[in-house]
Formats: sequence, C-alpha cells, structure tokens
Amino acid sequence: MNVEQPANTSLGAVLASTPALEQLRQDLRGDLVLPADPTYEQARRVWNGAIDKRPAAIVFCADTDDVIKAVTFARVHRLLVAVRSGGHNVAGLSLCDDGIVIDLSRMKGMQVDPERRIARAEAGLNLGEFDRATQAHGLATTMGVNSDTGIAGLTLGGGFGKLGRKHGLTCDNLIAAEIVTADGTLLRTSASEHPDLFWGLRGGGGNFGIVTAFEYRLHPVGPALLVGSVLHSYDHARGAMKFYHEFSRQAPDELSVDAALVTTPSGDRFFSISACYVGPQEAGEPILAPLMKFGSPVESSLAARPYLQIQSGGDALFPRGRRYYWKAQFLNHIGDGIIDALLDTYAKAPSHASLLVFQQVGGAIARTSKSDSPYVNRDALYDCFPIAIWDAPADDEANMRWARELWSAVRPYSTSGVYANNLGDEGEDRVRDAYGENYARLVALKNKYDPTNLFRLNQNIKPTV
Repeated sequence: MNVEQPANTSLGAVLASTPALEQLRQDLRGDLVLPADPTYEQARRVWNGAIDKRPAAIVFCADTDDVIKAVTFARVHRLLVAVRSGGHNVAGLSLCDDGIVIDLSRMKGMQVDPERRIARAEAGLNLGEFDRATQAHGLATTMGVNSDTGIAGLTLGGGFGKLGRKHGLTCDNLIAAEIVTADGTLLRTSASEHPDLFWGLRGGGGNFGIVTAFEYRLHPVGPALLVGSVLHSYDHARGAMKFYHEFSRQAPDELSVDAALVTTPSGDRFFSISACYVGPQEAGEPILAPLMKFGSPVESSLAARPYLQIQSGGDALFPRGRRYYWKAQFLNHIGDGIIDALLDTYAKAPSHASLLVFQQVGGAIARTSKSDSPYVNRDALYDCFPIAIWDAPADDEANMRWARELWSAVRPYSTSGVYANNLGDEGEDRVRDAYGENYARLVALKNKYDPTNLFRLNQNIKPTV
C-alpha cells in the first residue's frame, strides 16, 4: 500500500493560526526570510532564470542545529519542503511555491587534511570554493565543470568532472557524510556507520534527508594540467565528430575528452573538442598529438593551464540569471545516424547561445561495480544533451521545444539510461532509467528513512509502505 503523502499546509495558514513561525525565527542562528521582507526577491532566485517560484519562507541555516529545527518545523506543520545548496537544478527543484526552502548556502566550513588526503566540506560550499581549498595543498577530487555549482547536489547525484575517468565519480570519492533525516535525527554515515544509508547517498540524490557535511578522498592534482582544444567549422563537423568518437573511445583514463556543437554571436556554427590530461605534461603531449593534428581546425590550442582555471572554464557560458532547459541521455556510440540527427536539428536552434554537449565518462567510472552505489549507468561512454540558453520569457516555448526535438532525435541511439543530475522534472519512468536495477534497493531505503516522503522535491524515489 502506498504511503499517504504529507499534506501541503499553507505557511500562510501557519502564520495566521500559531506563533510557531515567529518562534522558529527566534530559535535560528541563521535567518528566516518571508515574502514581506526586503531581501525576499533576491533570496528566492536560483541559477536558472526561467524558474519563478514563490516560497512562503526561506530558512538560511547557519549550522546543523538550524537544519534540524527547520526539518522539525516542516514535519510538524506538514509543509512542502525544498532543499537548496547551490540552486543549480535545471528544473528548479530547490525552490517551491508556498512551502519552506531550507537553504544551506551559508554553511561553508572546510577542513583539509593533506597528510591523510581527506577533506571535510559543509554542504553550502560551491565547487570553486572547494577546489581552491584543496588546491592550496596540491590536492583535488572529482568535481563538476561550473565553479558556482553546489557540491551537495553534485555529490548526491553522482558527480561528473575532468577527474572522473581517472579517479571516479564524486560520489565514488565520498568516504563519510553527516545527514539530518526526516525525523530530525543527525546521523554520521560511512562504510561502517549506517552503511545502507551511506550507499544510498552515493548517487541516490536528496531522497533520504539533508546532508550537512561531506568527507572526500583527495588525490594529487595540478597545479596545472595539459589541455588541448580545437574548433572545427560546421562544414567539417561530420568528420570531426567521427574523429572525436574514435579518439575519445581509445583514450586512457588520464584523458577526459568533451565536445560540443556551438554557435557564435554572429550565427556561425562550429564543433568544439576539448581534452584534459590528468598527469604529467610530457606524458600527455604525445597522447594529445592526434587531436591537434586532425583536420584543419579554425582555432587550436595546446597548453598547460591551472587546474582552477580549467574548473571555472565553463562559467562564462552558464551565468546565473539566464534561462536554461535541457534533456539528457547516455550514448555508447556516435555513428552516422546520430550525427545526421544532431547536425540537422542543432542548426535550427532559436538561440545562438544554445549548445549540444558530449560529456565523456567511462574509465574508472566504468570499472566500479553497478551495485557499489545507486549510480548504475557505469558502462555509458557519453552523456549527450542539448542545452537551450536564452533570455526573453517570450522565447521559452521555442527554446524548450528545440531541446526536446533534439533529444527525441537522439533517443533511438541512446542506451535509455540517464544521469540523475541532468534530469529535469521528467517523471518516475526517467528516475527509474537513472537507477535501473538499483531502484528497488533505493525504495527500501526510502521506506526506512523517509516513509512519508518529506523530501520529495528531487529525483524522487517514492516510498511504498
């Protein structure tokens, strides 16, 4: 029998009937922001400017005690709950209408133990802050490609990045986590402490509670890595895409090769390939040589770049406040059929800012057992997705329709799997595609740790008891 979901009580009703909200404000070390407050409009904004939700309250937590108080308040008053760290979810699941947002963005504690190569990071940190702290010791772990993405959502959904093929997903490098569960209990999880829950946190998303701190395994990286990049004209994109497929699938673990169809502001379209070698520069140069020699690129560059610069290289493409929409799927092969579909549909993009991205996975990611964590699509070679980027609300439908059409054109060639962190609000079937054979185990965890589905604004695993 399915569990009865908690009612979405209006916070306005709570305000009118009880002094509880004012008591919560007094109890917090952090801040409670309400719609009448002058900071509300800014406080409700997230990275994706297309998201326009109006929560009834936003709790900016100063520490774990604030998180426990906010969770308890929400549970007692049966409120809709959204959890926000970096606020980068494309569907805006870190916000809600008329509910309560529990915001962790001010929780930025960070300790690095360079001898043990371990970092403890609070959930409000973004990737740039985390990378700067670890690089001060010549260390890093797999993190994403946009420096203001929150570490929390990235880790809980898996975690792609330039280091992934060499060192595994972000969640593969997680060694412990502290979490506030739906009943307001703070637990420490690891391979030896609540190991069932720890398994679920390494890719199962925010379904089981609010993680307030993470401990990661670190690796010697940088301070500079060899990066090769080439830009091919659209007329030569077909051959360049075939080359990309062959070159990337033969790449060693140390090499991460991403690619994209891009358009300049003038309307000229190109195919871009970017490769990062995670190792000594002299070892990477011969491995990158075929990339640099292929075809007649209109631009090319081969140079050692600071790791921190590489990690923030995508920031200019994805600034806060623009409007974003995408749909993703995994591929194992880039053949003639998919190339035809991509080149034809990409050319119809209504915005020059929009991209079609290939993000390479595999390597160490693929050599980890599918049962080791909820992340099941370990045999995929590429994450492929159109990213619609635009500014005017009047252009919403045209840009979203284009992204859906491109996704549909690629669909016949996909593995049917999807990366949880690249899911929008796409329904239960796509959540099952993200977790595959691990889904039933996640449901059992949900039944144990969040049977009323308090934490459901995520890629939701629905409880069944």
